[in-house]
Formats: sequence, C-alpha cells, structure tokens
Amino acid sequence: MHTSRRDFMAASAVLAACGTMGTLTGRADCDDKFSYNAETVYKISPIGKVHNKKGKPIQLEVYDKYLSGLHLMENCSHVMVLWWFHKNDTPEKRKILKVHPRGNKKNPLTGVFATHSPVRPNLIAVTTCEIISVKGCIVTIKGIDAFDDTPIIDLKSAGSRKNKLVGRPGGK
Repeated sequence: MHTSRRDFMAASAVLAACGTMGTLTGRADCDDKFSYNAETVYKISPIGKVHNKKGKPIQLEVYDKYLSGLHLMENCSHVMVLWWFHKNDTPEKRKILKVHPRGNKKNPLTGVFATHSPVRPNLIAVTTCEIISVKGCIVTIKGIDAFDDTPIIDLKSAGSRKNKLVGRPGGK
C-alpha cells in the first residue's frame, strides 16, 4: 500500500493535534506504566494550514472540526504556531543529525537539536507570531517562515491577554 507524504504526516508523528497524545504502538491511556522509547509512534492530525501567498496577509486556517478551539483567541496578542516541515519529509533527511547552521559551511557542524534546522528526525517547527485578527476559522498573523499550505499541528497562546485569567496554569 502506498502512503502519500500528506497521509503519512496526518497518520503518525510525535505530537497529536491540540496536545492530546495517544500511541499507535502502545496503550492509548498513557498511564505511568507505559514505557516510551525511540520506537514509540504517536498519531497526529493537522488542525489547519498556513496561507502564505506573496503580497497577501498571512493567514492560519483552522479546520471546522477545531473551530471552537479558537474561542477567545482574539484576546491574545501572539500565538505560537506549531507546524510541520512537510517539504523536508523524507527518510533520508530525517536521519541527518548534524548540520552546518544556516547552511553555511563556515559554521561548525552542529547537532540539529542545537539549531533551528528544518532537517531533523521529527519535523516540528514553532514560530511565535503577532495576531492581527481572528475572524471565524481564520487567524491573520504577522511573520511566519512556513510555506503556503503548510500543515498546522497546534496553536498555543503566547504574549499578553486582554483579559486576566484566574486559577493556576494547567487548570489544577
């Protein structure tokens, strides 16, 4: 059976959309008795995609299924966008663990975890962006280095909020 890169990206990765993790190779209840290792696989589903066309505002389109997750996002000044480096998703590129930062051979060979390299074992990228507006399923932002149609795997508020929150982080 042939699986497209897009189907593969949607079917397996390290994180699950909106931070809900479940395993494909282990138990989905994630209790403390489960042993995670380098062979553990997680399921991921894109929650939307980036619209980044030259000369147009950059927009994050959130799929209808996840629309209620944007409730009160307009109260946030910034958002962390977790997205998938889908144009680098090849088995060969996932095996590269050392790179010359910024692609410049004058920079010393450095481990990918110590860089912002798009070539890495798990192709997760994160960019903090200023929110311009939130209208329906569209979040208009300033500045992201993702291509048009890049899959979004999660959004997290960042920066100030217009309204103060009560309680402790994590809802505890």
